Amino acid sequence: MMLKAVLSKNDNQAKWLIGIFSLVVFSAVVLLSKFKLTLNLPFDVHIFATINAFLNTCTAFLLIAALLAIKVSRNYQFHKSLMMTCLLFSILFLVSYIAHHLLAGEAKFGDVNHDGILSDYEKLQVGGLRTFYLIILGTHIFLATIILPFILFTAYRALTAEFSIHKKLARITWPLWFYVAATGPVIYFLIRPYYV
Repeated sequence: MMLKAVLSKNDNQAKWLIGIFSLVVFSAVVLLSKFKLTLNLPFDVHIFATINAFLNTCTAFLLIAALLAIKVSRNYQFHKSLMMTCLLFSILFLVSYIAHHLLAGEAKFGDVNHDGILSDYEKLQVGGLRTFYLIILGTHIFLATIILPFILFTAYRALTAEFSIHKKLARITWPLWFYVAATGPVIYFLIRPYYV
């Protein structure tokens, strides 16, 4: 049985709200990544990176479970619950991501001596792994940048019970979101040795 609408359809308002929210999130991530707070905290600030990897891993598994719930068992309520949990984890991820970048700054892949400068010798030491890392990172960042409005519009169409449009959007949104979630932990494990 299909679910009932929980939101009243208002495409114009939805477009504005989703557009503004997506722009604010994008701007916050870009602007805050330029700053670093120097605080004497009683814990390792890279705990946020570990939390990010955990949240991304959970999101990737939940996305698979949600896909199976809808495709295999047609359990709409379970699918909805899983997807709402993915949205919650994404919000928690965003907060943790901003906290990590504000408190830890940026690490450079291959910076073995942790001096913030990537020498030619260090680049040689990591070899082709750096190219792999940069490709994964670049695609991850690009897709993470564009995925938010897709996620929100896809959720909006489900919450207004426009399931045929929701399904069409989900065919685009799901693989992009899954890629972003699945590559997050890969990036974490690759860059972790270079945290200061």
